[in-house]
Amino acid sequence: MSPVLVISRNPQVVGLVQQAWGPDGYAIAPEQFPGTVQVLLNHLQGAPLPAVAVLDPGGQLPAALALAVELDQNFSITSVLVTDRAAEVSLDAMRAGVRDIVAPDCPVEEMKRALERAASHSGPRVQQQAPGVPAAATQRGKVVTVASPKGGVGKTTVSTNLAVGLAQRLPQSTVLVDLDVHFGDVASALNVTPEFTLPDMAHGPASHDPLALKSYLHLHQTGLYVVPGSESPAAADAVTSKEISALLDTLAQQFKYVVVDTAPGLGEHTLAALDQTDILVLVTSLDVPGVRGLRKELDTLRDIGLMLESRSVVLNFMHPSRGISVADVEASIGRKVDFQVPQSNSVPITVNQGIPLLQNGSRDPVAKQLKALVDSVDSTEKTSPKGLRFLDFAHKKEVQPQ
Repeated sequence: MSPVLVISRNPQVVGLVQQAWGPDGYAIAPEQFPGTVQVLLNHLQGAPLPAVAVLDPGGQLPAALALAVELDQNFSITSVLVTDRAAEVSLDAMRAGVRDIVAPDCPVEEMKRALERAASHSGPRVQQQAPGVPAAATQRGKVVTVASPKGGVGKTTVSTNLAVGLAQRLPQSTVLVDLDVHFGDVASALNVTPEFTLPDMAHGPASHDPLALKSYLHLHQTGLYVVPGSESPAAADAVTSKEISALLDTLAQQFKYVVVDTAPGLGEHTLAALDQTDILVLVTSLDVPGVRGLRKELDTLRDIGLMLESRSVVLNFMHPSRGISVADVEASIGRKVDFQVPQSNSVPITVNQGIPLLQNGSRDPVAKQLKALVDSVDSTEKTSPKGLRFLDFAHKKEVQPQ
C-alpha cells in the first residue's frame, strides 16, 4: 500500500486511518497546522513525504487548503480532508486538489475508499515540477479529435489505443474524452466503471475550473485520465455544444493531450470539438460506404472551414479480400492514406476484454500501425517519469500524537 501521513490532533481520526489502511503510515499532531510543505518537513524530522496526506485541521482550514495546493501541484501528493463542513468547503477543497472529504466520525469503509481513491491519483502528474520548485504557467495542450463518417469502423479502438499510447510515454499527461454522448463505448473499451461521467463534468463550475475538474476524472491503470460517456441518453441530451467547448478548453489547460472520441458523423458536439481541435484523425473502413462517407466528410469540413492542416487518415480493416485497394481509396478521397491498419482476429478479443492492444504490449501488426499513429502525434521518446520515491513504511515505527 502507498504510505499515508495523518496530520491530526484527534486520536479518533488517527485510529480511523490505521483501521482503514493498516501499518503503512505515520501521524503527527502539531499545535499549529502546517500551511506549507517546508513547515511540514520540520515536523516530520527527516521522515520522507507520503503518497497520501490525511488533513484534519480542526478550525485551521485555510492552512490545510494551502498545504493541499502545494502538495498537489509541486509534489503530486493527494490529500483527503477531514471535516464536518463538507457542503460548505467542497468547492474550495476541490480547487486545492483535495481528492475526498470525509467526516471525523465516518465509517472505516468510507475512509478506506477515500484513501484508495487518493492513492490511485498519487504519483507522476501532468507537467510535473521538481520537488520544491513552484509550478509555472504552461503551454496549452493539444486537442486530438478522432472522427469518422459512420459507425462500425473501429474509431473507438483507434481513440483508446492512441490515448493509452500517449499516456504510456508520460503517465497522467493525457485525458480521453468520450464525446459519443449517447452510445459511447470508451468505458467498456478500457474496462472501467466510472464514478462520474461527461454530464457531471460538463455542468457547473468544474467545467471551468481545472483543479475542481480533476477530482471528477477517472484514472485508468495505464496513467490515462478518462471522461467517460453518459450512462443516460436523457442526461446526455442536456449537454450543450457550448459546454463541450468549455470542458475541452479547461482540459487543454491541464493536460498535454486531450484525445476526443466523437460520435459518427458531424453532429453539434463533434463540430464543437473540431472547433477546439489541433490535430484531426479521420478513421474509415476499407469498404465502399466507408470510403464514400469519408469523402463527403472531407468535403463538408472543407466547406465549413474546419479542415485542419494537421490531419491524418486511418484506413481500418485492411485485407486483400475486400476488393478495394489503397490506391482506389486515395483516388476517391483526393489525398493519401496515412495509416493502413490490417484486419486482425486479436482486435475483437482485446475489445471484449477491455484491454487496448497498446496496453498489453502486443506485437500484432495492428499495434505497429497504432504506435506509428502515436508517433505522429507525439515524437517525444518514451521515458520513465521522474518523481518522488517513497520509502517502505511497513517496518517504520509509527509517530504517535502527543
